Amino acid sequence: MKLLVSGTVALDNVKTPSGIKRLMLGGSASHFCMSASLLTDVCVSGIIGKDFPRQHLRLFEDKGIDLRSVMRSEGKTFCWSGEYKAGDLNSAITLTTELGVLKDFKPCITVAQRRIPYVFLANDDPCIQAEVLRQMDHPQFVGMDSMNLWITHKRRELLRLIQKVNLFVANDSEARMLTGETNLIKAARSLRHLGPAFIVIKKGEHGVLFSGDRYSFALPAFPVEKVVDPTGAGDTFAGGLMGFLARQGKINEAAFRKAVCYATVLASFNVQGFGVARTAGLTMKDVQDRLKVFLRFASPC
Repeated sequence: MKLLVSGTVALDNVKTPSGIKRLMLGGSASHFCMSASLLTDVCVSGIIGKDFPRQHLRLFEDKGIDLRSVMRSEGKTFCWSGEYKAGDLNSAITLTTELGVLKDFKPCITVAQRRIPYVFLANDDPCIQAEVLRQMDHPQFVGMDSMNLWITHKRRELLRLIQKVNLFVANDSEARMLTGETNLIKAARSLRHLGPAFIVIKKGEHGVLFSGDRYSFALPAFPVEKVVDPTGAGDTFAGGLMGFLARQGKINEAAFRKAVCYATVLASFNVQGFGVARTAGLTMKDVQDRLKVFLRFASPC
């Protein structure tokens, strides 16, 4: 089934111990698309400026990603600059954030896309996320992501939106921040009480926790020896998760377990290169080969 993602389409400047890259394709929706498009048909809602490079647009087009709900504006594309220090690649230091065209963005989903059954609200202002969801026509399954910025500054709007989704994806610090619980099992339960039936808590190199009313499980991360750039790993994970669920067209324990496995493997590719350098050229054979390795690694017997 088709999948619609709303989120940022950005230009990133990133510095890590492995080097410095400027004006890379970035943003929550972009990273999401690189993995989700391997598994299903993806449509994007977002906005770009007149400075957005044609080569990045070609990448989306080459991967068959539908950009009809991506608006073009005369301003500058949203740009994030960040740095990761040696020894702490799990935490990004934001250097600058230039909102550009995102500042006054009002999403508009094309009529043809409003009946898409699977929707993911990737990290963005919860007011924008809520407007996208308002325009959708009774979607079958809705997931969402957020970040500490919105938890701090738009908590009320975020909590109102969480009530309306089926799946909430967060990293461990966000889950603790939103619930006040230090124990992640309790944090997941508290998040479910806010509305979503399913919670995924990402723990970086320590794997992932899935929590539902009737079934829960945990899986390790794929062992990556050298992390080049972790930017977008969570969005890549979400793309793999939602992409697989949309591909299966069903929501049950077996589908979720497989979806989390695919998501974990896809995120492991993301961190091995700057931006979308590794994920943009992936094939399903690449993914399936690594998935086999991961399943042997994760299996206790």
